[in-house]
Amino acid sequence: MTKLISGITFIKNGLTLGYPIKESIESIDSLCDEIIINVGFDNPELTEDDGTWDYLTTHFKGEKYIFLKSYWDPAMTSKGLILSQQTNIALERASGKYCQYIQGDECLHENDLETIRKEVEKMESDHSYNGLVFNYIHFYGNVNVQKQTKKTYRRELRLIRNGLGIKSWLDAQGFRNKDDSKVLCKQINATVYHYGWARAEQVMQAKTRAFEKLYHGDKKKDESFNYERVWGLRPFKGEHPKVMNNWIKANKNDLDILSLPYKFNVKDIRLMLSDRFEYLTGIRLGEFKNFKLKN
Repeated sequence: MTKLISGITFIKNGLTLGYPIKESIESIDSLCDEIIINVGFDNPELTEDDGTWDYLTTHFKGEKYIFLKSYWDPAMTSKGLILSQQTNIALERASGKYCQYIQGDECLHENDLETIRKEVEKMESDHSYNGLVFNYIHFYGNVNVQKQTKKTYRRELRLIRNGLGIKSWLDAQGFRNKDDSKVLCKQINATVYHYGWARAEQVMQAKTRAFEKLYHGDKKKDESFNYERVWGLRPFKGEHPKVMNNWIKANKNDLDILSLPYKFNVKDIRLMLSDRFEYLTGIRLGEFKNFKLKN
């Protein structure tokens, strides 16, 4: 029987860097007929990692879960390209008609899964577009604070039609057609919950150091990481995905970032005006989109 939806993800040093990778996979589990999990290793022999491989293969057993081992070449340090490379390794193994992408610090909400299923059913009969764009909630400093401003992307392509040559693009934030043109998509009422900036400061310092190497190699000096109250932070008043409950209890920071003094930057003045305009009109001025939206 042809599989309808393949889940795809990749991860490296998921335990060391505090990723909720198990929860991310669990959040798409019931939506997918198979899930491709690409785990990164430090050496070409694929024997050295931080325990993420054993952790995930212990939790996810059965034919539904297809595990891949992949070497992360430390020489590949331009523009985060290794991230799209690793995404595409998982994508190439997907056999479903559609691919639901989830990164290791993202989760879908159980309340949105039925909406996603119905939108995929619509794609089955409407071939005029090839992707679904999801809304985003970005947490910052803690799981009860979200960052919403022009500096954070408010939506992104996360489900694609498979078999057309669509590929992960640059640093894997989005996807492009095989000729590098933007994928024609439909915006849907489903949300990705992004926890990448909601970890403890010492974990975030390790994460930012690792990501600087993916973009700049060893050219940039290590700097200490401290959360600051920047523009765009507001309380999160919604409900987290249920699969995140235990992770949140284990990783919730004592930091009350909204009680810190606001760190003013003169560049924020234009940002404030732009964000105010978006609040009043729903239009984000100068918004960069990795996709095209159908009318």
